[in-house]
Amino acid sequence: MKKRNGFKVMTSLIGLVKPLTGYMLLAIFMGLIGHLCASFITIFGGYAVLNLLNFDVFISLKTVFICVCFFALIRGLLRYAEQACNHFIAFKLLALIRDKVFKALRKLCPAKLEGRDKGDLISVITSDIELLEVFYAHTISPTAIAFLFSIVLCTFIGSYHWLLGIIALLAYIAVGVIIPLVISKISGDDGMKFRTKSGELSAFVLDSIRGLSETIQFNHGLIRLEQINKKNDLLSNDEKHMKKITGRNIAITNTIILLFDLTMLFTAVLLYNLGKIEFDGILIPTIALMSTFGPVVALANLGSTLQNTFAAGNRVLDILEETPVTEEITNQPAIEFSGADVKDVSFSYGNEMILSDVSADIPENKIIGIVGKSGSGKSTLLKLLMRFWNVQKGDIKISNTPIDNVNTSNLRDMESLVTQETHLFHDSIKNNLRIAKLNAADEEIENACKKASVHDFIISLPRGYDTQVGELGDTLSGGERQRIGLARAFLHNAPFMLLDEPTSNLDSLNEAVILKSLREERQGKTVMLVSHRESTMKIADNIYTVEHGRMC
Repeated sequence: MKKRNGFKVMTSLIGLVKPLTGYMLLAIFMGLIGHLCASFITIFGGYAVLNLLNFDVFISLKTVFICVCFFALIRGLLRYAEQACNHFIAFKLLALIRDKVFKALRKLCPAKLEGRDKGDLISVITSDIELLEVFYAHTISPTAIAFLFSIVLCTFIGSYHWLLGIIALLAYIAVGVIIPLVISKISGDDGMKFRTKSGELSAFVLDSIRGLSETIQFNHGLIRLEQINKKNDLLSNDEKHMKKITGRNIAITNTIILLFDLTMLFTAVLLYNLGKIEFDGILIPTIALMSTFGPVVALANLGSTLQNTFAAGNRVLDILEETPVTEEITNQPAIEFSGADVKDVSFSYGNEMILSDVSADIPENKIIGIVGKSGSGKSTLLKLLMRFWNVQKGDIKISNTPIDNVNTSNLRDMESLVTQETHLFHDSIKNNLRIAKLNAADEEIENACKKASVHDFIISLPRGYDTQVGELGDTLSGGERQRIGLARAFLHNAPFMLLDEPTSNLDSLNEAVILKSLREERQGKTVMLVSHRESTMKIADNIYTVEHGRMC
């Protein structure tokens, strides 16, 4: 995880506000006027007291009453409008950020997401992004409001005497700037630790749910529950520690406010005794300071809260700023598939060499078989042909065009990859199939399923193609999921089919039906077929053997 300081996280998050700048300025304006109205209700109360004591003031008691009522009404309306505007900005931005995160994940998949904890990713997409609401709704505009508000109040208080204005300025800086910075420094990386542990707990719970059947089978439930409780307790202790710090910080803030209030009062009395100000110079500045800490106190209270928020922002920015292994190719001329060529290709995961100087000719309308032991690099070769990873050495060409010069969308249209594990969404069978071709007619879907030998099974279900598939496809067997994956490939109707062990979970009868379909599809289709089964390889026109990363 990339470590960023709070300022960098804050500036990066503020940069995302650009599309809603107008709304943010409106929220700041309404918030500033609203806070001034609230403060001047108390200040005008001071003028009313002066009136009652028969001091000569610029405003009558009746006018004070009218102004206070007006300020109260405007304050209520502006407070509502400001909060509505801030939350509109926050939730609109959260939607935009989620959109950006999903787009970033699509670009990072699969290379950068293989081995990444899915539970932790879910935590980022849900709770971490949700926490940013605190920043967008309760931090940006309140900070700007506090700054502008402090300038206005310092000017007003300073109009009685410049020294009183300086005291007010120091009070606002201490409460609104120094305290949050000190709190943030003391809190350190508590927020990041909390968010990380929260992600780990989410991942562990998700893993526990997925492995529930194994847990029950081997009577491991109590141990697993104990582990969950232990992680939850650790997280609760961290949260308790953070809340304790927050409570202590609130106490410190209130103490400092009291000290500045007393300083203002004693200084004003001293200036009165020296004849520098009148009695109103004691009453009004003291009341003004006492009643105007609201905007800066909001910043002081954010000191510890923002640690958690910035930690969440840091995790979100990690995804948004992550560089994909393969960049999306655009603006190249579209091509049609006319064969593929692999020449002297080498590839490694870290220091582990997977493929070494592999070459293969894949002519159009042929079935090419790939055999070899597990871990020999067969699946990796298919992924390189899909350009999930970049070739580190050698060349792969599609239709005599280097694969790096083929538009990504064009490449996906020309190829269909069926992996050993077919993922099914928690949706109907029909919608699970239709992701291969969104506008596919029912007849096309049924024909694809017949080729994959899964149509008869689907229509035997109570709701047929409208039957809901359980989460992760758990309601279907491995063979049924595999055949649905093949049906997707037939429906996609790409000219280049990459099949990774497509019959590994099938019985002989279903295998025969599928192989028959592949033979019938060979006109207009090129198939690269990975399998351990000799019966599957009987339909191949040419067979390559991969041993220790080399083709022979």
